[in-house]
Amino acid sequence: MLWGTIGQNQVLGPVIFKGLGPGPGNGVTAQRDMDQVLHPHVLPFFQAHANWVFQHDNARPHTARATQDLLHRSGIQVMPWPALSPDMNPIEQCWDLLQTQLNRVVPRPTTVADLDRGVRQAWTNIPRQASNTLVRSMHRRCQAVIDANGGHTRY
Repeated sequence: MLWGTIGQNQVLGPVIFKGLGPGPGNGVTAQRDMDQVLHPHVLPFFQAHANWVFQHDNARPHTARATQDLLHRSGIQVMPWPALSPDMNPIEQCWDLLQTQLNRVVPRPTTVADLDRGVRQAWTNIPRQASNTLVRSMHRRCQAVIDANGGHTRY
């Protein structure tokens, strides 16, 4: 499981979650999200970029009370985002860019450690212009949702 985020001329991540496995409580929990993403990456970033707005995909770890409380206490403004609309989040297209870059890694990863290195290399090779274009598309994306009365859009 990966986490990453983009902003105008900014990229954080990737965070490759550790200690995940099958069964209840072994996925990305709110506590894992806070420990592996929010505390080490998001909070320091937003301390340096106070006027920025944080967007997430409404996954359970992001909407948990503990997570929301942490973001609120830290003064991080969270963009209201409709449930069930991950296709509107520009990070989804960024994951496609990551896959394209990962497909170019030679030699192909054959171990978990190789995959870890490959993902990190691929993430840093995503052209900044591409992620900036995705960030700049947010106004159009939001307007498309409004125009469609919350229905399907081309994004």
